[in-house]
Amino acid sequence: MISIFELHANICKTLANPKRLEILDILREQELTASQLLEKIKTSKANLSQQMKILVEKGVVVSRKAGLNVFYRLSDRRITEACELMRQILIKNLEQSHVILKELKNRASPESFGP
Repeated sequence: MISIFELHANICKTLANPKRLEILDILREQELTASQLLEKIKTSKANLSQQMKILVEKGVVVSRKAGLNVFYRLSDRRITEACELMRQILIKNLEQSHVILKELKNRASPESFGP
């Protein structure tokens, strides 16, 4: 039996790709066709197709066909909230690292670096 932790890890693995995160960020506002996504993302058609397949298979994005077009949208608006929360944590960590770096630079004496 699959544990909740394994399922959680699978979703996290799905989100652990910069291109997929970029796609989710674009889809946060509206449903788009594959062609519209391709215009907004710097990638090949084949790569976009591969990323969309993964996002749909994992249930993060849903697709619908209308005529010749395939439209994509987030399966749940809370995905946007989860990504935003992770981004806030990232920003906080970067700010903290910046403070630590600044303190280290202030402590370092110029003579310790030699010629």
